[in-house]
Amino acid sequence: MPEGAEDKPVPTVLEYLPYRKRGGTDPRDESTYPVFAAAGIAGVRVDIRGSGESEGVIDGEYTPRELADACEILEWIAAQPWSNGNVGMMGISWGGFNCLQVAALKPPQLKAVISIASTVDRYNDDIHYKNGTHLSTQLSWAATMLAYQSRSPDIDLVGDRWKEMWLERLEGEPFFMEEWLAHQRRDDFWKHGSICEDFDGFPVPALVIAGWADGYRNTPLKAIEGLHERGKAIIGPWIHKYPHFAWPKPRMDFHTEAIAWWKRWLDDADNGAEDLPQMRAYILDGPRPALRRENDPGYWVAKQDWEEPQTQMLTVAADGMLNAKDASEGTGDIDLRSPLDTGISSGEWFTLKPDAEIAGDQRIDDGGSLVFKTAPLVEEVVYLGAPELTVDVACKGDWENLAVRLIDVHPDGTETRACYGVLNLAHREGNETPVKMPKGEKTRISMQLDAMGYRFAPGHRIKLALSTSYWPTILPSPQAPGLTIDTASIRLAMPLLGQHERIAVDAPENADPLPQYELLLPDETRRSVKGIWSPGGPITASMRTPGWKCTPETDCARRKSATRTGRSTRTTRCR
Repeated sequence: MPEGAEDKPVPTVLEYLPYRKRGGTDPRDESTYPVFAAAGIAGVRVDIRGSGESEGVIDGEYTPRELADACEILEWIAAQPWSNGNVGMMGISWGGFNCLQVAALKPPQLKAVISIASTVDRYNDDIHYKNGTHLSTQLSWAATMLAYQSRSPDIDLVGDRWKEMWLERLEGEPFFMEEWLAHQRRDDFWKHGSICEDFDGFPVPALVIAGWADGYRNTPLKAIEGLHERGKAIIGPWIHKYPHFAWPKPRMDFHTEAIAWWKRWLDDADNGAEDLPQMRAYILDGPRPALRRENDPGYWVAKQDWEEPQTQMLTVAADGMLNAKDASEGTGDIDLRSPLDTGISSGEWFTLKPDAEIAGDQRIDDGGSLVFKTAPLVEEVVYLGAPELTVDVACKGDWENLAVRLIDVHPDGTETRACYGVLNLAHREGNETPVKMPKGEKTRISMQLDAMGYRFAPGHRIKLALSTSYWPTILPSPQAPGLTIDTASIRLAMPLLGQHERIAVDAPENADPLPQYELLLPDETRRSVKGIWSPGGPITASMRTPGWKCTPETDCARRKSATRTGRSTRTTRCR
């Protein structure tokens, strides 16, 4: 609370989460709200009903009750003697979601939002499903939320009622995944809370922020495309963290940015926040895959008005090379049935650590993929936006998954994933009413990949990799029938950066803003691949092609069918 607020009412920022204030979000709260208060802005952190120190039982994600409770909280804040009646909402992830959703309900007290690592489309850009594919992170997040909701209230804050509140919570809390699995298509359950359903009705200015290393990288682009002048976007190199303490660096002075935003829309300051560029983005300049990404090379650009990018079309030549020609000759039809462990270098869908959770060297997954690459580039090429792939495929089953990776091949051969996309082919015409693939018939597929901001330097190559598996990011299709790819049909539309201005984005003055706590054990993130194949015992492979047996006495082909990579084949052996 700012000093003197009782005598001179102040604007307020609300953050509304289920993660518990004390022992939950307090490190980041302590890094931000005192800074806001010093700038004359009050901060309010509320535990959603059924979490932390709030009474009752949580009833799911972004439910009507959750959003209605938020509207009551906004009304309460505006009625306080220290409030000037103007409230903003802010948050990352869950809090970034619900601040957009609450704003869409048009509560009169809410004047602006800052939404970080969030979504405007709950079905396609969250931890559940992605273009009809099933994200494995749905299970891990359901387990995480069950753990969060099972924690007891803090006895120091609620007193002797803590046990009664806790038992009520344990008996009544839902396992979220049961509900999520009951809605595998984009039905009304997912439309609720997806502000893309009515961008025109969204009433307030929104600053939408994300990082290229996170699963929520698409939201800033989608927000400004839908909100137009009401939306401003920032995309940095970051994982799933606030920009003033996120990795990889460079970081952004989020506090100064946020205070200016709040002052403009909550306190009527004439500071020009409405004139900020519609898009500010960090262009990655060939970061190398590493066990830990401390700093990503690149530079900041601004586009005052975001427009649909002009595209460069990449096609496949007769020699299997990717090139920038309108006509695609291709190498003929190629059967592709990726080994089920293709994707083990994918990293996590949303990243909380800048190490094993970020996608690694992509070469390990190329062996299970159909790949095409350019010759070494003579000149740089820079992209900002969402690539789109068009290709004709045939499927022997009702459906199959298709995963597409765009890769930066460094001169020494190491590979960095620039972006990727996945599609359940039964969802090729939309996510509400899936349509089975016509068995054995060529069908044209168009799919949009995740957004990217990337510079491919001279001497580097651009690689396109197609696979029918991308595990563990997505679960495999039940039958995994594979696909036939018509390589002559491949069209890859790459979004050119176009007109822009290079800008400087200030780093935070305090390089280590989080409070320090005593750690009983150091934290560590690791990723390992292990497999057990009976009766042969432990082996180095994580999965095997169904029906292919291996014993310690034989040195067998790890994959029964050789993997096609462009015009060559590759057989991997295990021992």
